[in-house]
Amino acid sequence: MESITLKELDNLNKDEIQLIDIRRNTTFANGGLEGAINIDKDEIFAYLDRLDKDKKIIIYCQSGIISRDVAVELKKMGYDALNLDGGYDSFLISHFANVERNSLIEKSIRKKFHKVLFSRFAKAINTYEMLKPGDKVAVCISGGKDSMLMAKLFQELKRHNKFEFELVFLVMDPGYNDLNRKIIEQNAKVLGIPITVFESDIFDAVYDVEKNPCYLCARMRRGHLYKNAKDLGCNKIALGHHYDDVIETILMGMLYGGQVQTMMPKLHSTNFEGMELIRPMYLIREDDIKHWRDYNDLHFIQCACKFTDTCTTCGNTGSKRMEIKNLIAELKEVNPSVEANIFASVENVNIDTVIRYKRKGVKYSFLDDYDGK
Repeated sequence: MESITLKELDNLNKDEIQLIDIRRNTTFANGGLEGAINIDKDEIFAYLDRLDKDKKIIIYCQSGIISRDVAVELKKMGYDALNLDGGYDSFLISHFANVERNSLIEKSIRKKFHKVLFSRFAKAINTYEMLKPGDKVAVCISGGKDSMLMAKLFQELKRHNKFEFELVFLVMDPGYNDLNRKIIEQNAKVLGIPITVFESDIFDAVYDVEKNPCYLCARMRRGHLYKNAKDLGCNKIALGHHYDDVIETILMGMLYGGQVQTMMPKLHSTNFEGMELIRPMYLIREDDIKHWRDYNDLHFIQCACKFTDTCTTCGNTGSKRMEIKNLIAELKEVNPSVEANIFASVENVNIDTVIRYKRKGVKYSFLDDYDGK
């Protein structure tokens, strides 16, 4: 036998097995099987000393495709290795047996996580004037932890009903595989989110693109979201970017793009007149989102791309952001205020000390009025 089902795994003595998650560490950080250790599929044969030959080795990836080949190779090398059928996705599906948890999840937002989640959500909306009476907002749900939490926070805000606004919970299917689509739908059911799904063929359109397919995919998805939101009568779309995304974007722009810029809390659309993008999670920390997720035993997909198991470009894109995450973590050990300072840096720009800058596409230099000062 070269494979094992999740049910069979549950019946094994946990002291006699070793769980190995071979997905990328950025993916594993967003959820894995309890007790699993993470060794990237590209590194596992270089770290055989981390495998316990006295135990049954259970290998899994996202859907059980890549891990099957790894298990076969380990078996040839003398390890008692088995592949987990269905991979981590099979575990996600198994957690949808109890869908009567929504009231407890909502209670956690109102009580335990009120200060770090809902209060910061409301503060961002008020500080950056994201909502006005009569707005109709398309809450865009990708299937990950951030957008799912954003939907719940919008529901909580609607419950307070300080002024009238409408919500549409919009899910775009750009070509998900059937299992990813099912996980998104089931998570929405567990969380009590009445989603509206529309389909596109974006994944197929970017499949053969060699240079920056993830960037192109993101741009195309944004355009489809705007169009469908507008067709539904919405004047705003809401995305789930959070505080950590903001500070990472600032550093990525400086270190990789040679420019000073930030991820704005709201933007007018340049291609869809009357439409606006808002980011109400702007002041919420990612660690608090993860804490809420884990406290409620929720499990989301990190990347719903149908090429999740085989796409290397997703990993390459994520590696730069992971480098920035690690850099910030190192800096924080020396200066605990570093994250707040990075965030504040783009709120305290002193134009008098900037050599060149752009505004609405026009370039300006300090030399323009230097002799006139």
